[in-house]
Amino acid sequence: MSKMLYKKIKRILDIIFSSILLLFFSPLLLLVYILIWIEDRSEVFVKQPIRLGVNGKEFKMYKFRSMVPNAHEKILNNPKYSSLKKKWSGNDRKLSIKEDDRITKIGKVLRSTDIDELPQLLNVLKGDMSIVGPRPMYKLEIEEHLKSYPEDKKKIEKILSVKPGMTGIWQVSGRNDIVFKDRVVLESEYSENYNFLTDAKIFFLTPYVILTRKGVHG
Repeated sequence: MSKMLYKKIKRILDIIFSSILLLFFSPLLLLVYILIWIEDRSEVFVKQPIRLGVNGKEFKMYKFRSMVPNAHEKILNNPKYSSLKKKWSGNDRKLSIKEDDRITKIGKVLRSTDIDELPQLLNVLKGDMSIVGPRPMYKLEIEEHLKSYPEDKKKIEKILSVKPGMTGIWQVSGRNDIVFKDRVVLESEYSENYNFLTDAKIFFLTPYVILTRKGVHG
């Protein structure tokens, strides 16, 4: 099967699966929406960071807010989080649920179950994302990475040549146990060679990874 044909088939499958899953999870999505709003009467979805899609085009990725409002901006600019920022920066921009005090009470539940990721089904239906693809990147993490590894520019461009996914090779290969540089290698190779069999394998491995919490830092 040619890659061009598979792209068309993949889009059809994305529409079918995202529609079915949105319908199936709609009661849960509504409940979570209400609980997040009740907790602090603030926005329900994450505002920042804006993600990059195909060819680096910016798009808003729908994700339930599991942290305090404007959490990303606060860790970058608020002196209150200076020590947390140092730990975050030194750990490949990752923090465990236990050590990140920006996470809300309901957010701890959402993150420990990956329910916060479910609204991305809307992005899939819209065409911003695919069910399977590279994890959506944001501008700052790319800029920071290329400062240290300018030779990875071609790899980043290759990753940004395909639609990002709700799940992908990074998620089923170790997730947070994989540092960003290794993630770039994994996802650039996926973007170069993805096909139906690879995507099917990733798709069916994802529930196992979610249930076993493989690569999740608690």
